[in-house]
Amino acid sequence: MLGGCSRAEPRPAAPTASPPTPVSPTPSPVERLPGFVVLTDVDPRIHADIRYATPHNFVGRPITGYREPLCLLTRQAAEALRRVQDAALAGGHSLKVYDCYRPQPAVDDFVAWSKRPGEQQTKAEFYPDVPKNRLFADGYIGAPTAHSRGSTMDLTLVDEPPADQPPYRVGQPLVACTAPPGQRFADNSIDMGTGFDCFDSRAHTADARVTGTPRDNRRLLQRLMTDAGFVNYDREWWHYRLRDEPYPDTFFAAPVARSSVG
Repeated sequence: MLGGCSRAEPRPAAPTASPPTPVSPTPSPVERLPGFVVLTDVDPRIHADIRYATPHNFVGRPITGYREPLCLLTRQAAEALRRVQDAALAGGHSLKVYDCYRPQPAVDDFVAWSKRPGEQQTKAEFYPDVPKNRLFADGYIGAPTAHSRGSTMDLTLVDEPPADQPPYRVGQPLVACTAPPGQRFADNSIDMGTGFDCFDSRAHTADARVTGTPRDNRRLLQRLMTDAGFVNYDREWWHYRLRDEPYPDTFFAAPVARSSVG
């Protein structure tokens, strides 16, 4: 769920005719992010594919607040990821992050998008089997999000060195994120059973339909992250939060840009 947080993860709401209006927190007024770093400054070995700074995401355009394709995190989270990277490399893999700190205006952008039923240009890839007006009720989009606190990230594992990843082209034919590898978008992630940001129950970390290599890969990522102090959100195999995050009650609004790092 996009609105996962450190409290008990929200459960799906009862069916509703239209998306509810979530109560967003009042974001911190600071223009800099105190104690935050650019992940690649801490560990340049970690790969990045910051989807919300590009058109290749469930909205289909760059998201408000993503001025640069960077992974910003609290220093504590970044240093914990460096420990994960050490362990991943020992097994022939590397981390790749899709999203890290997410400013509150980006969350507001998601909420506004959810209320515009005509904007569904990426449905065939990201939510092929879920009506758009169910994304809130079924728990796939929510606000606030732990990402805005700076110690949560979406990530995967790639082989090291990673395979080439074809660039995404706006207008290219879309394939469901639940399709087999080789058919869905050619992400250079090792096979996790679905693509990233797949709004489908098969993206749940322990979904029983995901077996064999994808199941083993999810368990590997979970073990590596858990050993370094991260907690998985069980509805998204890619979503992890630092257990002892330094800002458990603060939601930041500064944009994703190097200039935001204090």
